[in-house]
Amino acid sequence: MASVTLTAIEGIPMVKAGDDPAVLIAQGLKQTGLELRDGDIVLVCQKIVSKAEGRMVHLGDVEPSAFARNYAARWGKDPRLVEIVLRQTSRIVRNDNGVMIVETGPGWVCANAGVDESNTLDDDRALLLPLDADASAARIRSGLQRLTRAQVAVLVTDTFGRPWRDGLTEVCIGVAGINPMLDLRGTTDLGGRELHHTVVAVADELAAAGGLLMEKAAGIPAVHVRGYKFEPYEGSAKVLIRPPEADLFR
Repeated sequence: MASVTLTAIEGIPMVKAGDDPAVLIAQGLKQTGLELRDGDIVLVCQKIVSKAEGRMVHLGDVEPSAFARNYAARWGKDPRLVEIVLRQTSRIVRNDNGVMIVETGPGWVCANAGVDESNTLDDDRALLLPLDADASAARIRSGLQRLTRAQVAVLVTDTFGRPWRDGLTEVCIGVAGINPMLDLRGTTDLGGRELHHTVVAVADELAAAGGLLMEKAAGIPAVHVRGYKFEPYEGSAKVLIRPPEADLFR
């Protein structure tokens, strides 16, 4: 019977700028009693990647623009945080009722450019998304393979909302070694009909499954996945971004 197992990687300490996530994850795997095998997948929460890469901003160092001050005053927000969001934004997609949906430099469309204050353990800091989450995933993958001798894949995940539905879920923003999309076009369904449009975002499905173990206050920043037979891939998670001409919500 087909099965996929997900296991929380425990024992990973609070990450600081300059830490090597691969080393910390390898130590956590050992403490959890797991040994990486060829074909395993490691899901890594964006927060520890951003912390390790120093993607932290001190609010006291931010001088808000006039736009940020006016926006913050209207909606009861901290103008410094609004300014940080604007600096990470290439385009404001929607802006109403104090909610700012923007497009970031790498192309992700999300609320507040992914800027986050949770789990920074400092009321005066905000965490930014990695500059290049694909490169981050590749570094972690290379480190894990060097430390464990196992050929694995790595996904960097983050929490996003969705235009279609309410509630948040984990999605993939960085990949290394795994095709984030499963293209079923040209195959047939149970009735023999050819599929013409079905492309499955397997990286997002794996990320969402891992999110069940990465609860906000659980201190679990990484999850081990075994049993999913993925397609090897050298490319970017940006293939998950729907082209503007096909995105009716832009």
